[in-house]
Amino acid sequence: MKGILGKKVGMTQLFSESGEAVPVTVIEAGPCYVTQIKTVDADGYNAVQIGYSEIAERKLTKGEKGHLQKADVPTLRHLRELRWSELPTVALGDVIKADIFGEGEMVDVTGVSKGKGFAGTVKRHNFRGGPKTHGQSDRERAPGSRGAGTSPGHTWPGAKGAGRMGNERVTVQNLKIALVDAERNLIAVKGAVPGPRTGLVFIRPAKKA
Repeated sequence: MKGILGKKVGMTQLFSESGEAVPVTVIEAGPCYVTQIKTVDADGYNAVQIGYSEIAERKLTKGEKGHLQKADVPTLRHLRELRWSELPTVALGDVIKADIFGEGEMVDVTGVSKGKGFAGTVKRHNFRGGPKTHGQSDRERAPGSRGAGTSPGHTWPGAKGAGRMGNERVTVQNLKIALVDAERNLIAVKGAVPGPRTGLVFIRPAKKA
């Protein structure tokens, strides 16, 4: 399975041949380095570990620096693993660039959503809220009843309520690649991608395409 790490740049629009405006998210994808290769014989499964985003050597631990020195790659901030059903076709130290994907290909993009802080049930779970009439003064955005009193006498675990919203791993599936600029390591996908600008994202072929 192929994949690449990147950084969300922001949203813009492209124009199709028919003149239609297409909203796209631009991702600075790669270059990524192959930092480790795992095999069934040595590790119990086939996988490739890739690294992205060069940083100062002083920001890594000795163990991290030693791990990257074995692969003869720069000091990298992010490491991710890709499972392969067969033996990987890449070698240690290889560079993965944006051109591993092509225009028109369908991909899944994973990132960490924006943190919204503590949010009520109307914003967090799309609750309707209470009536706006009949004398109520402070129930418009209240959650309402969360269960009976005597039996069970408590709130069931997992009941929807107010709490921290966002800052979670989110995958958006079946996004179409609208543009690939290998020289500048840019990939533009149609639609929105989770996370803020400069947020880390992971692009891989769509599972449900």
